[in-house]
Amino acid sequence: MAFSRSPFLLLPALLVLFLSFSISCASSRLHSTRIPGGRGEDGLVIWRRFLAENSSSVELSNSSFILAAERTDRKDPLDGYKHYTGGWNISNKHYWASVGFTAVPLFALALVWFVGFGFVLLLICCCYCCCRRRSYSYSRTAYALSLILLILFTCAAIIGCIVLYTGQGKFHSSTSNTLDYVVGQANITVDNLRNFSESLAAAKKISVDQVLLPADMRGKIDAIQTKLNSSANDLASKTKDNSRKIQRVLDIVRLDLIIVAAVMLLLAFLGFLFSILGLQFLVSILVIAGWILVAGTFILCGVFLLLHNVVADTCVAMNDWVDHPHAHTALDDILPCVDSATANESLYRGREVTYQLVNVVNQVINNISNIDFPPAAKPLYYNQSGPLMPPLCNPYTADLSNRTCTAGEVSLNNASQVWRGYICQAAVVSGSEICTTTGRVTPSIYNQMAAAVRVSQGIYLYGPFLADLEDCTFVRQTFTEIYSNHCPGLELRSKWIYIGLVMVSTAVMLSLIFWVIYARERRHRKYNKQFIHSGQPPLPLQDKGP
Repeated sequence: MAFSRSPFLLLPALLVLFLSFSISCASSRLHSTRIPGGRGEDGLVIWRRFLAENSSSVELSNSSFILAAERTDRKDPLDGYKHYTGGWNISNKHYWASVGFTAVPLFALALVWFVGFGFVLLLICCCYCCCRRRSYSYSRTAYALSLILLILFTCAAIIGCIVLYTGQGKFHSSTSNTLDYVVGQANITVDNLRNFSESLAAAKKISVDQVLLPADMRGKIDAIQTKLNSSANDLASKTKDNSRKIQRVLDIVRLDLIIVAAVMLLLAFLGFLFSILGLQFLVSILVIAGWILVAGTFILCGVFLLLHNVVADTCVAMNDWVDHPHAHTALDDILPCVDSATANESLYRGREVTYQLVNVVNQVINNISNIDFPPAAKPLYYNQSGPLMPPLCNPYTADLSNRTCTAGEVSLNNASQVWRGYICQAAVVSGSEICTTTGRVTPSIYNQMAAAVRVSQGIYLYGPFLADLEDCTFVRQTFTEIYSNHCPGLELRSKWIYIGLVMVSTAVMLSLIFWVIYARERRHRKYNKQFIHSGQPPLPLQDKGP
């Protein structure tokens, strides 16, 4: 198993409209697997931080916690309109039914408008066909009021289009920034895995005065290195692929919203202009187009209201998951932290390699550098002399648990600097370096020791990173960052979009009605004035359509 189940492949999809990218990657949570062989198993227990934090974590891990319970308390139409109590869970159809129910008023309004106004248009057409001539009527109050309301609703439509355009721009920016952050976190994971693998590969090549790591240890490094490289490559590939897909979707959504805003703005402006100019035929065409567009826009309002609620639910769910690290939640089934077996093995091998490398260095110090061999003891003899070198502090015990340095040992941080005082000047004699001044190591041996220290320190420093992956600390930090710095913007911008859509839909809907009313009143007024100037009583007016 490998780190390919990392949640960073799924995080972007939880925060944008198209969650299907993440659902396809869902799987059941994997359980921890111990490293066979007995040695080091107690040390592995220490690495799991949450065991140290709470002695009853075994019972807690089996408990269940409902994410975003209060926020998701909505009516569920699939369960007799009872209140949904399952919390945030995108794999539960009842969750989607309950969150979708919040957008029902907008969907219902779209249906009522489409059917109702369509019926009215049909009725008007039938009346015009059956009753071609109507009695004349004209009201100055109706004319003035219809003009005022038409202007107001047209202005409201323009404002709504501005809100929609501004909201979609900010929403696109917020979602793109969130996606970039999550991809960046995934890339950090990839880089660390690759760097850790390279450190292990370098450890395999370390030789201090011809002393190497044991052969079985080099074989173990090869095995874990293959897993690490495969995991890093797979994670990098899937992260790149998924981020491209999601960014493409975000770009399409942005373009569609821009088109909606532009079309509705143009519709409102042309309808107002044609009504003012009395172009009855063109107004009739726009009425038909607006009838369909308003219904579609109301449906889009419902979709974005649903999106807004899902985004808000997800943000609250992430925060709840961070606050309850030991409880079983719906996120565990969709976002398993990492494969615990591989994480534990990587952590174990890292400690084991560090322990063995320090032992290699200390073997050379204790058995060669700090012993005054006679000249006949070549190749162990190279004229060692002077104060004894301090050994290197091993950060781990034989069972790979943490160890505190004792007096007289040098740490990985400053060993290379301290050992510089023990380098002798050397000359090459018979193909070997021989000290010509006081010192315990030749320059070449010192360089080999320094290289071993650098590799050991590098592997040692990746321990906390691997531990954070294993117990989900890294994921929790990412969720906390998203909840604190990205979720507020996502919620606000998605709210702006559906508010803008509602404003545009309602304003254009009412404007559409008053296009017909005002155009009719204007035509009646014009017809009335013609007969007033001629001094004749007005004749019945033949209507020509809405």
